[in-house]
Amino acid sequence: MRTHIATPALLAAVALAGGLLAAAPAQAAAHQSGLHLGAIQYDSPGRDTRTNASLNAEWVDIHNNSRSSVQLKGYKLKDNTGYAYTFGSYRIGAGKTVKVRTGRGNNASGVVYWNRGSYVWNNTGDKARLLKPSGAQRDSCSWSGSGGGAASCH
Repeated sequence: MRTHIATPALLAAVALAGGLLAAAPAQAAAHQSGLHLGAIQYDSPGRDTRTNASLNAEWVDIHNNSRSSVQLKGYKLKDNTGYAYTFGSYRIGAGKTVKVRTGRGNNASGVVYWNRGSYVWNNTGDKARLLKPSGAQRDSCSWSGSGGGAASCH
């Protein structure tokens, strides 16, 4: 299980604390293989109008860095409030990314839709969790509202 926190304050603290820098490469190297959260657009650009276009501008990328495809059936994407998207049968190829969009649409290669009529991710701060079908956490990413509407979880 890995937790990534995408906040400018944490990045500054790591840069200033020389002792912590030695741990960063090990975490980055461990993150090179497997399924993980990539980028999150938690605040759709423009006004929050709740139109389908605005809802679909809110999304989470899940990336497969492994050398083989992964069946995502039963995996869940959850926020702090408890909203959960559960994958049906979807295979993500080796080195590929799937984008989970909040609004409605037709699932296709590289994109699935949560089919919600309201936003999921809080603009002021939230935490995305990727859970295995067993319920065990595979990855997570937190942010505060200072990221300009997007978080990088690499």
